[in-house]
Amino acid sequence: MAPLNPNLHDQTAARRPTPRSADDYVRGILDGDRVTLSQAITLLESTRPDHRDTARSVVEQCLPHSGDSIRVAVTGVPGVGKSTFIETLGQRLVAEGHRLAVLTVDPSSERSKGSILGDKTRMGTLAAEERAFIRPSPTTGALGGVAPKTREAILLCEAAGYETVFVETVGVGQSEISVRSMVDVFLLLALAGAGDELQGIKRGIIEVADAIAITKADGENRERAETARAAYENALQLLSTADSGWTPPVLTCSSQTGDGIDAVWDAVERYRAAMQETGAFEEKRREQARHWMHETIKRRLQSDFFSDPDVDAARPEIETAVQNGTLSSVAAAERLLAVYQHTAPNHPDG
Repeated sequence: MAPLNPNLHDQTAARRPTPRSADDYVRGILDGDRVTLSQAITLLESTRPDHRDTARSVVEQCLPHSGDSIRVAVTGVPGVGKSTFIETLGQRLVAEGHRLAVLTVDPSSERSKGSILGDKTRMGTLAAEERAFIRPSPTTGALGGVAPKTREAILLCEAAGYETVFVETVGVGQSEISVRSMVDVFLLLALAGAGDELQGIKRGIIEVADAIAITKADGENRERAETARAAYENALQLLSTADSGWTPPVLTCSSQTGDGIDAVWDAVERYRAAMQETGAFEEKRREQARHWMHETIKRRLQSDFFSDPDVDAARPEIETAVQNGTLSSVAAAERLLAVYQHTAPNHPDG
């Protein structure tokens, strides 16, 4: 059957954008073009095989131009004021001539896999700054409080000339400590409460914090913030001293009045200087690179495993047996792994 409009196909094809090459993305990124940088990060997040290949090439070409920045994770319980803090601090840094990138992570719905992606709205003033780049990304079910491609996005931001990179995480949780493996400084924001400041924070988060800031320390809340600061300092004294010898400072600040914001950034810079002096800064980055090589292998193997057609065919019966209690989870996993190992490319039994 002929189409009602014979020109429709040609018009649709004309509107379809021509796929960009990796070299084209790299040129735009190195020129500091924010639109190209944003498109490249979208490419990173794509699950299409052709996009994945292009993204890999973009990252590899940008790698020699990355690394010259300070990477700061900003985390804390929901409502602590992470976005407001970053916007207030970010505007000060931009005013001083810094180029600032903010990678924010919004939680994805487990049902729809969609996310709000509202950080550009929450940081409207900072987003309008020419020297600032704000990019929200969904977690898409990933643990660690960060998006699956956050580390690669950091590298692209550095290649684009952003010497300060903030990673705003979803919220505090035990699994969120993984963000520690991709940043230089782990900044924990906390709220003052009625004597129970530490109840919502797991010990593991405090142990990896390089600095702690009690937010909303203004007006009638100033005294409670000081009480919370003392509580966190006491908690830190009960923990073993870090190998680096650094004692995390506990500060108070207000994003509304600006009080204490400069002191928090000064703590970040003092920590970087201390780590660089001992050589721990570069050693940490080398270890992080090795860690993410291993993580990439794990994710790729997991993806290949669950996309294997033979595994997909065997899964329903085996999963039913597990749910019925006729097969243990360990035995079921071994069976599925045997199926995959038998059919995997280049396997001796394949």
